[in-house]
Amino acid sequence: MFDIAEPRRDEPVVAIVGGGASGTLTAVHALRRGGRPPRFVMIDKDGRHGLGQAYATTDPRHLLNACASRMSAVADDPDHLMRWARSRGLDATDTDYLPRRLYGEYLRSVLEEARAPWPDGQVTELTGTVVSLRPGERPVLGLADGRTVEADAVVLATGNRPPAAWPHVRAGDRYVPDPWAPGALDGRGDGSPVLIVGTGLTMVDLAVTLTGAHPDTVVHAVSRHGLLPAHHRCPQPPPVRIPIPEGPLTLAALMRAIRAAVNASGGEWHAIVDGLRPRVPSLWDRLPAGDRRRFLSLAARYWEVHRHRIPPETAARVEELRASGRLRVLRGSLASATAHGHGVLARLDTPEGPHELRVGHIVNSTGPSHDLRTDPLLNSLFTSGAARPDPLGLGLDAAPDGAVLDAAGRPHERLFTLGPPLRGLRYETTAVPEIREQAAALASRLSELTAESGRDRLAQPL
Repeated sequence: MFDIAEPRRDEPVVAIVGGGASGTLTAVHALRRGGRPPRFVMIDKDGRHGLGQAYATTDPRHLLNACASRMSAVADDPDHLMRWARSRGLDATDTDYLPRRLYGEYLRSVLEEARAPWPDGQVTELTGTVVSLRPGERPVLGLADGRTVEADAVVLATGNRPPAAWPHVRAGDRYVPDPWAPGALDGRGDGSPVLIVGTGLTMVDLAVTLTGAHPDTVVHAVSRHGLLPAHHRCPQPPPVRIPIPEGPLTLAALMRAIRAAVNASGGEWHAIVDGLRPRVPSLWDRLPAGDRRRFLSLAARYWEVHRHRIPPETAARVEELRASGRLRVLRGSLASATAHGHGVLARLDTPEGPHELRVGHIVNSTGPSHDLRTDPLLNSLFTSGAARPDPLGLGLDAAPDGAVLDAAGRPHERLFTLGPPLRGLRYETTAVPEIREQAAALASRLSELTAESGRDRLAQPL
């Protein structure tokens, strides 16, 4: 069993799988609660503790997609981020869109501040990939390198999954299967054209980085709808709460209410979308299962481009790239890609017919995979019956407090999740405002659970 710094006999342990915002904020809120907290063992596969995928970027042009006033890490302290920024001499305002790498520094700082009162810090950071989990009174996690970690409770804070594998792409090292993997873009800004499949937020970041690395780089971006993220207005209008019918809700009725509100506002939709955002989990819960599936297949992309907007500075860069021909957006899908000489021959299916592109590199930017069983940890949980997918297959099935449900629908007492794994149940659950609220609630639950575990251990004979 892995030695976690010789915990005291009465010291309960919480293992957090994932070192990004979800895991970090869970530990932060638990450490800030008062009283002696449990010891946290935070396990991140890439060693990016406190950063995770989203905030590990080193490109200063990658900005937060929400203004600073909305990005406090502390649920009950909305000005926390701004005080931190100003304490470091940063000339930041509430309406600024800060660099994501700076926000990563902030999360690390918040974690260090929360652990500072404790002589041994209460947080052990491990780098490794968790591939199995045996639930029970003392859950045991197995790592790919053979190490094991025993804990009193486990939090699956695994964040967004990498894109789905593409068996039809045979482009060797010219293919980037996961653009956020460490070092994924090294050597890609060599001036040759790049094909990015997907036209969402990740594509925008990649286009900014790749075209900034070499003045000759041209980016081709393709997706089924060919839609780019909308941009934020500055200053942002205050959110508007629109009337939604009470009682049972259908997707058609919800869409009618949204369209009526946009029409009544003369076409201004920004404030309406922002007013809907905190209500999405409850509205999602009211929709019948069939309507949720219809939304995913027919309307989700349109919601995403309006909901997940880019800052004005980034939008201006995108427009500049498009005007100069260095960013070319296509409607269609990737049929195949094969190595060809010193590059890649990509064949696309477009509304106008087949289309060929010769590029230097191809990047998978299609978003998180929904094939949950390709993840060794999730597959082991599903195979053993310790967990089950949510009804839509977007993540894990769980109780309202984040307790993971087993195959029979029973909530675990010691296994929890939050953030992106709850997307099928809450839909809006990937951004800091949602995650920090879930983390605060989960921290309270963990404190109660681990306090009981510590008392039970003390009661046992030596």
